[in-house]
Amino acid sequence: MIRTIDDGLSYLVKVNHASVLDDYLNSAVDMARQYASSTGMCGILVTRHAHDTYTVMVSEAVPFGETRERHDP
Repeated sequence: MIRTIDDGLSYLVKVNHASVLDDYLNSAVDMARQYASSTGMCGILVTRHAHDTYTVMVSEAVPFGETRERHDP
């Protein structure tokens, strides 16, 4: 499941099966990248909250054109 948290800026990705994780994350990153490309000022941050829960967001803390990953403590 990909749920929009903030239209164009942030998405929640939650999976029930590991087999779909990459596809869901790639789709969410593509959606966020469309917005980031229109501004030319932000990159993409993917945060793992649990083995089945991630957020993908447009972030000013990430340089334009880059995607970074982090794990929630």
